[in-house]
Amino acid sequence: MRSVAAFGSAAAYDGFMGRYSVPLAPQFAAFARIQEHMRAVDVGAGTGALTSELVRLGAEVAAAEPDEAFVDALRRRFPSADVQVAVAEALPWANGSFDAAVSQLVVAFMRDARAGVLEMRRVVRRGGVVALCMWDRDGMQMLGALQRAREALGALDPATEAGMRHRTREELEALFDDGFEHKTTELLVVDAGYADFADFWDALRGGANQSGRWADSLTGSALQDAQAAVFRELGAPSGAFTLRAEAWAVAGRT
Repeated sequence: MRSVAAFGSAAAYDGFMGRYSVPLAPQFAAFARIQEHMRAVDVGAGTGALTSELVRLGAEVAAAEPDEAFVDALRRRFPSADVQVAVAEALPWANGSFDAAVSQLVVAFMRDARAGVLEMRRVVRRGGVVALCMWDRDGMQMLGALQRAREALGALDPATEAGMRHRTREELEALFDDGFEHKTTELLVVDAGYADFADFWDALRGGANQSGRWADSLTGSALQDAQAAVFRELGAPSGAFTLRAEAWAVAGRT
C-alpha cells in the first residue's frame, strides 16, 4: 500500500494530492452511505482526508494505515479514532466489527487488491458495505499531463506505468465479483484549483509519487525543459486554472 516511502512526507502528499482527495472524500462517503453512529473503518487512511469526513459525519471511526509516520499524524489529529498500523490484506479487527469498510485512492497500491477487498469484507457485518474508489486511468487531468510530458522527454518508465492496475471501472468492479450483493458503481468528479503554474510546480516538487521525485531530481536545462513540457501539456495557463479528476467508486453489500 501507499506509504511515506512511495509519496514522500505527509505534507508533500497533502500538497500534491490533498487538493483532490479532500473534496473527493465527502462524495465518496455519501456514495458509501456513511451515516452518524455507523461503525466505519478507513482502510489505507494516509493523511486522513477520508477519516476526517467520517469523523465529521459522526461515525464511530477506525483507520488502518501501514506507514507509522502517517499513523502518528492520524492519532494526533483524530484522538477518538481507533488507528492501527496495518495493511489492507491483514486488518487487526474481528469478523463483523464494522457497518462499513471504505478505502479511498488506495486499491491500486495494495500488494494484493483482491485479498484486501476480501479482508475488508471479513471485518464488515452481514448487510454492511465495502466501498472503494480510485482515480480513473484516463480521467485525471493532472496525472495525464505529467505522464504525457515525461513520455515526450523520455522520462517515463513504461513498465512501471503498465503495472498500475485497478484504475478502470471494469478492474474495480471485478474485485466485487464474489460474495457481494447489490453492487453499485458511480463516477465521482472533483475540480482542483491552482493559483498559477508556479503553484502547480511547487506542489509537484514536494517529492510526492514518481512524478514528484522526477521533478525534484532535475537541474539546469533539464529542469527548464521539463517545466516547458509540463506547461504545454497543461494548456499553457496564464494565471489561475483548474484541473478535473474523475474517480470510479464501487460498493457491494455483504
